Amino acid sequence: MSEELHVRTLQAGDFDKGFLSVLGHLTTVGDVTREMFEEQVRRRDAVGGYHTVVIEDGGRIIATASMVVELKFIHGCSKVGHIEDVVVDPGYRGKRLGLKLIEALIAAARADGCYKVILDCAEGNVSFYEKAGLVRKEVQMVRYLDR
Repeated sequence: MSEELHVRTLQAGDFDKGFLSVLGHLTTVGDVTREMFEEQVRRRDAVGGYHTVVIEDGGRIIATASMVVELKFIHGCSKVGHIEDVVVDPGYRGKRLGLKLIEALIAAARADGCYKVILDCAEGNVSFYEKAGLVRKEVQMVRYLDR
């Protein structure tokens, strides 16, 4: 592992650096081609309000997290950052990399004028997010939609 690992923004070239493999430690990624990946990066950049950060070690992505900024009508038409897809390669866990990702996204939320950030997590991850300064609030509900 490199001495100092830094958080940076996702780039189209990260397809070749194992970005999707890292996401595979979190959930099913599916068959994503280079073309699909690069087009998704372009679409997100064009729309704005999407922040995906990564940590790279030796030319390989080892951690990532994303945030979508929601435009609200409440709080004077303010914004809320929704943090999603936080994952660190199992070989790099316990090195505070997840906290670096969360801190980077919170800084991006502040810069975007968000009044809060929220995320949903598994019960077993609550203490990790509390270390990042988040607090438990309310209940998550979900309904998966057929495609």
